[in-house]
Formats: sequence, C-alpha cells, structure tokens
Amino acid sequence: MKLPFETDRLLIRNWRSGDEASFHRLNSEEQIMTYFPFRRTREQSDTVMQAWRELCDKDGFAFTAVEERETGKLAGMCGMAKNKQQEMAATARLEIGWRFLPEFWGKGYATEAARSWLEFAFTTLGEKAINAFAVPQNTASTAVMKRIGMTEIADAAFDHPSVGDDYPELRRHVLYRITARQWRDYRRSAT
Repeated sequence: MKLPFETDRLLIRNWRSGDEASFHRLNSEEQIMTYFPFRRTREQSDTVMQAWRELCDKDGFAFTAVEERETGKLAGMCGMAKNKQQEMAATARLEIGWRFLPEFWGKGYATEAARSWLEFAFTTLGEKAINAFAVPQNTASTAVMKRIGMTEIADAAFDHPSVGDDYPELRRHVLYRITARQWRDYRRSAT
C-alpha cells in the first residue's frame, strides 16, 4: 500500500500545484485554527506545503492532501509525522493528525482518511503504535480519535512545548494511542 490511497469517497494524495490556496485556508482561517496558537501567512503555508510534499516523496508519508473524489475539491489534510516530543517518541514513532475545511466538516471524512493512514502505518510500515493529541476542548478531534479505535492514555496529558505562555488555554493536550494489536482487534470488531 502506498500513496495515493483511495477510499469510498476520498483520494488521499501528496500535495501538488494548485493546492496552495486551500492549504493556506487550512492554516489561517480562525474557524479552522481555533485550537492552534498560530496562523500562517500564504508564504509560510506555501513553504510548509512544499516541505511536506518533499518529506512524503522521501519517507512515503507526511501530512498529505485529502481530496473529495466526487468533486475533485481539496477537503483537508490528514497524515502522519514523526513524534517530536521525546516522551511520546519512546512509545510510538509516529503521530497521526488531520484538519479539514469547514464545508467538509460533519461528513466523516477525517475518520475515513485516518483509518486509511492507520492501515498504512500498521500493514506497510510495520509500526507498533501510533499517537495522536489535541487540546481537551477540541472534542471533534478527540471524537475522531475514538472512532478510529484510539484510547486516551490516563495521566499522560502534557503541556505542548510549542505553545507559548500567550495561549495558556491551548497548552494542555490529551494523548491518545492505538497499538497494532488494538487496531487489528478494532478492525475485526467493526466488520
């Protein structure tokens, strides 16, 4: 299994020319960025998108584009990155995450895309576990984590090192994880 992934409704693919405006929206609109302490300029967004495109080409994974197959429109992004926090990297090499444009919220696209990425992580990459994290107030994101079989790790909440003192309400994050075994069990029970 390798990119692009196709699901019933989505095409999960690397970034390409023409995605820049939608990617910038994903990184700058207040409604989307409620739980993030930064807003990227168009130039910053273009730089990040190019870096992720190159990382995906090199490693076979990154945070990538999610396109609605029926319309061909960019709906959001989903993917994986190497855990940067040392404590989390000790328990899982990769983290999974997603972000979608508001007009695509409530359709189950984040869940659908994240399930594809978990399958890739456990079957192709042979990962033992995958982490995800969010501020506790981001109940839409933690609901996706639960729907894809992840469980909150008790007593593992942490203050995100990249969130400064200007945003105390965004510092604390909850940690979710799924192991390869839990994923296999979850998939069996879902069928």
